[in-house]
Amino acid sequence: MARVVVVGSINMDMVVATETFPRLGETLFGTRFSTHPGGKGANQAVAAARLGAQVTMIGCVGDDAFGAELKATLAREGVDTRHVKTGAAATGIASITLSGGDNAIIIVPGANHELSPADLDRASDVFAQADVILAQLETPIDTVLHAARLAREHGKPFFLNPAPAVPLSDELLALTTLLTPNEHELATALQTPEAAWADTLARLPGRIAMTHGKEGAYFTERAEAGGALVHQPGFRVNAVDSTGAGDTFNGALAAFWHLGMREAVRRANAAGALSVTRAGAQGGMPTLAELEAFLNQQDHPA
Repeated sequence: MARVVVVGSINMDMVVATETFPRLGETLFGTRFSTHPGGKGANQAVAAARLGAQVTMIGCVGDDAFGAELKATLAREGVDTRHVKTGAAATGIASITLSGGDNAIIIVPGANHELSPADLDRASDVFAQADVILAQLETPIDTVLHAARLAREHGKPFFLNPAPAVPLSDELLALTTLLTPNEHELATALQTPEAAWADTLARLPGRIAMTHGKEGAYFTERAEAGGALVHQPGFRVNAVDSTGAGDTFNGALAAFWHLGMREAVRRANAAGALSVTRAGAQGGMPTLAELEAFLNQQDHPA
């Protein structure tokens, strides 16, 4: 059982479906409203836990009903929430309006922006015991950088999902064991041409696993393993909702990293594919049993 520490965001997604987007000053009736646990950090923690990893979440929620609900949801998934603190700000939310297949999203980070380097220092024991540290960019960049430094200090691999994408500092990139962007995030994070992603992967062999939607994922082997560009094809499924597929990929990659990069990427790709067959980010994430049954079916078709 892999021990994964996730440093990241915890949000409540508030979703409104409408027939048309409102114009400035206009009031419309919506057709549906729902709330869903979210935040890239929490999503990735749930994905890893469902796939059999022992997961500790380090994050921050508000002293409000959303915060209590989100923390309880993580605990029900088997995630250790001892290091999810309660901050002064309200719990982070994403306000999502859906209409005709398009969406408009406003994120209010709230308590997520109160997660500090000192909070990570107070959780140094879980860094010492972890197999993988996993972070994203929905919490302060100074906190993410401190997580990378602590991972290096304890000799642990540090995975960074650079989303939402921003240019990365040389220090953060140097401390990152594995970067997990899509092609757009890769170009922004490393300030390289988007079309030149294969050259970028070759320049950092073994240090980038890039997702590419339905095509699957790409990475370049380390030089000692041949340095070849590897394409893990996507798995064909009936897609219902792509929300959370990338977070599922990241959680799975951390959970299966001990199996080696090639197998971890294959399993992460399959988990991401399975996640789109059901609605919701966390709602669609597969269990270990579901993933194994799916892979067995792919390897031994009827």
